[in-house]
Amino acid sequence: MSTPLILGCLWVLAAAATAMLPMRWQMVPGLMLLVAAPVLLAWIGTAHGWLWLAIGLFAFLSMFRNPLLYFLRRATGRPARSPKELEK
Repeated sequence: MSTPLILGCLWVLAAAATAMLPMRWQMVPGLMLLVAAPVLLAWIGTAHGWLWLAIGLFAFLSMFRNPLLYFLRRATGRPARSPKELEK
């Protein structure tokens, strides 16, 4: 197996572990994973082709749909609510 795919598998495990944390502890590791994902997906795409890139992109969008929708709403000026766990 190649290095980009191994790192992709480790990224998925790290994302699953981050999702198990309480909401207030998810911010820093979640943002690190969010920033690392495009670089990792580009590496997978160049090493293995567009099909694996599409599979990885689908998985990324599925796992980070709520944070990405939040940032999209903030960027377009629409109202975006924070999760109730963070509103304390």
